[in-house]
Amino acid sequence: MALDNHDRIILTILSAEGRISITDLAARINLSKTPTQARVRRLEKAGVITGYKALVDPVKLGLDHIAFVEVTLRETREAALRAFNDAVRTIPEVEACHMTASHFDYLLKVRTSDIRAYRRVLGEQISALPHVSQTSTHVVMEAVREEGL
Repeated sequence: MALDNHDRIILTILSAEGRISITDLAARINLSKTPTQARVRRLEKAGVITGYKALVDPVKLGLDHIAFVEVTLRETREAALRAFNDAVRTIPEVEACHMTASHFDYLLKVRTSDIRAYRRVLGEQISALPHVSQTSTHVVMEAVREEGL
């Protein structure tokens, strides 16, 4: 989908202010309400805008322990990758999972309340995922910057 300058500005504004009204958005991009609303709907329909949500501060929920986990699989055939992908999606503490082109196969971002909770998630859930042969943990000392697009 080709995006013009108005589309890009809409995406920038909505990424920062997802609850902005169409009227206010239209005023900010110097278009009337109807074409602005049509653009937003087109971006939603095309899947460029995938949804709207409240951003929650995990530290205020007591989830201030972050660990990045390198995961190496025993095998990387398509069926093994699918099995791992499907299973890792079921672990709520895994905030992000990325397949990598590296000396390990996946990088997970895991958020828990403390090191004991993390150890439990690692031992009982992550290590038990299909085809996992090895993990390596990197504990975060300080989150300097965390935000979406």
